[in-house]
Amino acid sequence: MLRLDPGNERIATTRTFRVWEGGGEYNVARGLRRCFGLRSAVVTALVDNPVGHLIEDLVLQGGVDTSLISWVEDDGIGVRARNGLNFTERGFGVRGALGCADRGHTAVAQLRPGEIDWDEVFSRRRARWFHLGGIFAGLSETTAAVAEEAVRAARGAGTIVSYDLNFRPSLWKARGGQAQAQKINRRLVEQTDVLFGNEEDFTSGLGYQVEGVDASFASLDPAAYEAMLRDVVRDLPNLAIIATSLRTVKSASSNDWSGICFADGRLVRGPEWTDLEILDRVGGGDSFASGLVYGLLQGEPIEHALQYGVAHGALAMTTPGDTSMATLAEVVRLAQGGGARIQR
Repeated sequence: MLRLDPGNERIATTRTFRVWEGGGEYNVARGLRRCFGLRSAVVTALVDNPVGHLIEDLVLQGGVDTSLISWVEDDGIGVRARNGLNFTERGFGVRGALGCADRGHTAVAQLRPGEIDWDEVFSRRRARWFHLGGIFAGLSETTAAVAEEAVRAARGAGTIVSYDLNFRPSLWKARGGQAQAQKINRRLVEQTDVLFGNEEDFTSGLGYQVEGVDASFASLDPAAYEAMLRDVVRDLPNLAIIATSLRTVKSASSNDWSGICFADGRLVRGPEWTDLEILDRVGGGDSFASGLVYGLLQGEPIEHALQYGVAHGALAMTTPGDTSMATLAEVVRLAQGGGARIQR
């Protein structure tokens, strides 16, 4: 979809917006292509009009293959289908980031089972990794069914499947709320190899509880969180890896940032940054995911893959827009303990 960013101003008072492309799954694909140099493609639907082609052009600039985009005929005013918009302000200090989605009746929300040639993706193009998440699954009743169809096809072809819970209350508000989100997420996660999420996603989007955590997740007991992850692994033995970013929000401009994953029966902790300065927090979790996926596809030990994920997520939040502007050299340097001194 298209993100409209008011920069340092507010959505309700600005007179100018900068545009970016973005979306949970797309952000991961773009990070894998632009930062890590792997070929990637996005499967989605856009309306065949100037806004749709603006999004396409931005995707092309990100190096992501657009040949799997389904183009929907424009009816002139967007009654049958339209392209999604997301107005997002970054926040600053005590004013948190704010998102205002305008994505009803979008082309992608109207995708139905049978409309995507998954054999092309998994058998003929031999995709090694397929990533999807709770945002796409939550767009409509039909997208949840498309997600299940895609996961079954991927698993049948031996493709690794990852799923990001990405719980958004606004998406599920008119569709059964948390209970329905948990039901659909559970069904999809049961067919997933690698699961991503943050602290809140596992509680709101999957129904697990973390003892001793307040509603704002201002503090998190590592032992209690580890116990929750062990519950997930026990209930969902199909999962090979659970990876989660960890964020303590001190202000919109300063977060503590890290990540952990559960693999091979043990908990692995990533590097930690205290008081990480944030320019634009949107997409940090997606960049965390793409860094970890890159490490795993390269055959790196889980410890190294997690370092890539945490470092890439941190760097993504130092630049504007939903997607990463980091280079592989920067990610490796930060993962290995490099600082912010000027590079000449």
